[in-house]
Amino acid sequence: MTTSGPGQTYGGSSVGGGPTYQSTVDDSREAAVASVLGPEQTAKLVSEVREDLSVFDGIVDKARALIARYPQSRSALLPMLHLVQSVQGYVSQAGIQFCARELELAPAEVSAVATFYTMYKRKPCGEHLVSICTNTLCAALGGDDIYKTVREHLGEPGKPLGHEETVGTPGEPGSITVEHAECLAACDLGPVLQVNYEFYDNQTPEKAVELVDALRRGEKPAPSRGAPLTDFKDVSLQLAGFFERESDVDGPSAAAETLAGAQLASDRGWTAPAMPAKVEFPDLEKK
Repeated sequence: MTTSGPGQTYGGSSVGGGPTYQSTVDDSREAAVASVLGPEQTAKLVSEVREDLSVFDGIVDKARALIARYPQSRSALLPMLHLVQSVQGYVSQAGIQFCARELELAPAEVSAVATFYTMYKRKPCGEHLVSICTNTLCAALGGDDIYKTVREHLGEPGKPLGHEETVGTPGEPGSITVEHAECLAACDLGPVLQVNYEFYDNQTPEKAVELVDALRRGEKPAPSRGAPLTDFKDVSLQLAGFFERESDVDGPSAAAETLAGAQLASDRGWTAPAMPAKVEFPDLEKK
């Protein structure tokens, strides 16, 4: 039994398609551990660490389709993490091991990426993820008040909901996970919040409370712009690159406020100065 590097083939199939490489990798690691701990302790350790990956049986074809898009299999890791998140509503340890198995990576390599990006949740998320911008401009315009109000409204008396905490049973209808977010790149429409990464612009504490109450009732209020609202698992599948309906990406994303400068320039015939054909760099002081 042999293994090969990313972008090559092994087990008689394309990258991600053959099961043979994982056995080789696991066997060599177990042998190394066994030489130190002994066979009985090694067997106990391995049995406790390995997760049941059968929950991902339904996405194996999608995972391998993702891998086939890249010259090197490890390049598919980011969409793969979104894909496993679409199954469980977060990136579990089983999800880490599934990605490692399909991409021929060590679980530690996958974990390093999953813990770096805030879009990958490491504990079960609600049906809806509500992200409230508390960065500088939104905060000055009321984002901090919106975050505080929503946390108190969804929490218990004297115990506001914390960052990335969930009201309701994670994954069940009406459950909401709240987080404060860094800049959501909509400063001209601030303060803003997102539900499953769809924008709700020009928010107030009162509007935000009405929105989360509607989500708790099972409603899906239309975003200010962009595609119709879905749930967190569905949007994770879309971020992995799989769209089940045309409406998944159907919706205007531009806002009048965002285009105001370009429209004014067009109306008045303003243009940017032409770039010179050759630009001389100034002399720099030698160090």
